[in-house]
Amino acid sequence: MKIFKFITAVMLALAFSCGDAAAYSECERINWFYKTNGENTRPDILGGNMPKGIENAIYIGDENEKTLYLTFDAGYSNENVEAILDVLKAKNIKAAFFILPGIIKNSPETVKRMADEGHLVCNHTTTHCDMSKITDIEQFKRELCGVEDKYSELTGRQMEKYFRPPEGAFSEKTLEFCKTLGYTPVFWSFAYADWDNSKQIPPEKAKQKVLSQIHDGAVLLLHPTSKTNALILCDIITELSAKGYSFGTLDELKAKLQ
Repeated sequence: MKIFKFITAVMLALAFSCGDAAAYSECERINWFYKTNGENTRPDILGGNMPKGIENAIYIGDENEKTLYLTFDAGYSNENVEAILDVLKAKNIKAAFFILPGIIKNSPETVKRMADEGHLVCNHTTTHCDMSKITDIEQFKRELCGVEDKYSELTGRQMEKYFRPPEGAFSEKTLEFCKTLGYTPVFWSFAYADWDNSKQIPPEKAKQKVLSQIHDGAVLLLHPTSKTNALILCDIITELSAKGYSFGTLDELKAKLQ
């Protein structure tokens, strides 16, 4: 009995120790990830180890609603971005585009089109840096305001207060700064390797990957510069709509989460 109690005490101590070790420190870099749980099921987010402040972020919607949220990271523009916008317009779907200054400078008409057609134009930072390394709120603010100012100069509009950290790298301090400055961090519950146009997977394979991993409340991260995405987006929307899915906006999702 004494041996049993000793072993139990050691196991409990190790469990608590591991629990403490799993907690995040305030400025520790966290890399956003999710793990799929099988076809068309909601994934595990961050292995269940959720950082402080994540309740103020968006990354997945209601598990009881067949509503999907399209978001795009657009650091630059090409013909595929225009094709994506054409599909969204034809399907009357509003998405969110997280942009960098490069697309404002080099493709101003595309950025204006995003806004004019009712999409949310959102913040992907000014320099596409690792935001988890920023521990000074003024530096953090400059990183967000730089792209916002360029967007306002171009469109006369204010950029939406949604923020996606480059590469999904953030910290609890990042989340704290966002709350203080009035930004909503936006992550995702589906993405795939679509960003490199020299390494695009075949359209049918990409289409199957998207369709098989869609789940109720999915927040999709796609890159609109992808040739494959431009080819498959219309079919994906059509097939998902036929299965009873609808497409919502980040504004709608944020209102539901509050």
